[in-house]
Amino acid sequence: MTTHAQWKKSSYSGGGEGNDCVEIASWPDRTAVRDSKAPARATLTFPTSAFTPFIEALKAPTAP
Repeated sequence: MTTHAQWKKSSYSGGGEGNDCVEIASWPDRTAVRDSKAPARATLTFPTSAFTPFIEALKAPTAP
């Protein structure tokens, strides 16, 4: 599934070589996320409709 994907690196890549980030790939029905330092390892795959709420939840402030 992800071997032929068009992966895009996050614009928030870390310093140096920019390897401290995630990459995403999109299809009409799903979005995949992987660690740019270990692209052959596990990939998280979300239904497209769940990806934006997932990102918004990560951005939300946490309660003390």
